Amino acid sequence: MLAPISWRTPPRHYGPWELVTSLLTEALVARGVDVTLFATADSQTAGKLASICPAPYSEDPSIEPKVWEILHVAHVFERAGEFDLIHNQADFVPLAFTRLIDTPVVTTIHGFSSERIMPVFEAYDDRVDYVAISDADRHPALSYAATIHHGIPLDDFPFDALGGDDLLFYGRIHHDKGAWEAIEAARRAGRRLVMAGIVQDEDYHRRRVMPALDGDRVRHIGTVGGARRAQLLGSARALLHLINFDEPFGLSVIEAMACGTPVIAFNRGSMPELIDHGVTGFLVDTLDEAVAAITQVGDIDRTACRAAVEARFTVDRMADRYLALYRELLD
Repeated sequence: MLAPISWRTPPRHYGPWELVTSLLTEALVARGVDVTLFATADSQTAGKLASICPAPYSEDPSIEPKVWEILHVAHVFERAGEFDLIHNQADFVPLAFTRLIDTPVVTTIHGFSSERIMPVFEAYDDRVDYVAISDADRHPALSYAATIHHGIPLDDFPFDALGGDDLLFYGRIHHDKGAWEAIEAARRAGRRLVMAGIVQDEDYHRRRVMPALDGDRVRHIGTVGGARRAQLLGSARALLHLINFDEPFGLSVIEAMACGTPVIAFNRGSMPELIDHGVTGFLVDTLDEAVAAITQVGDIDRTACRAAVEARFTVDRMADRYLALYRELLD
């Protein structure tokens, strides 16, 4: 299992690719699969840890990303003969190594940062088995072995039958994630908004978010992990996910629903695959519709939100589907 090295696997607070990699790795190990996790040296796993990069480059400025990414990727491919299959979770760089080995390679594509990276995916389309994390994120130029939605461990997200009064924004402070849109929708609806997540775009944060932060109606509490994360998600009246891009998946959406919290999201990307309109939240197209949804969100049955995740988005379901794919490819 080849993890990214931007963050530790599993991440301490932020790192969605590393989180999914860890969840899948641990679920496979629990099923008796012999997994070697290639990740940063501070990573944690019940499997075998193989590391050459001493620390995550997003946490340690002494780590030069390009240098250590090449060393990290080369590390797994130089040992390719030891494995039945290599599962790449680390984007497109590993694809360039795949014709140098005989071992089958599965690549989970966690979204496309730009159309400019497509030439490398297209060049290895006949060599690598691609997995999409949502049907919405399938690129028409590529062939896919499967679409496998992410899954989460339900025990980490206790159900909160009551929720609370405040709205929640949980994600990167960035235009893509709709931080300003969440602020504006909450303001128009007359609701308090709690914001949690890393500041990824400092200029955007300064211009669009900071002027609204008053410590009362709008609060930014930074990154949140562990039990505090689940408590925050469960105590919200609704999660606002008013994105400005085609979201490939959206872990916070299913995490919130697992806690019983409905989600109000712009109808883009994977959102229709995750949210059942009027049942587990609302899919909207405009800010006006988002404000109207906030006034209606009390009609959502919080048990239905939890039930949807139990049925479709558990880590066990994700692991079972990947195992079935591995067996199919190896056979």
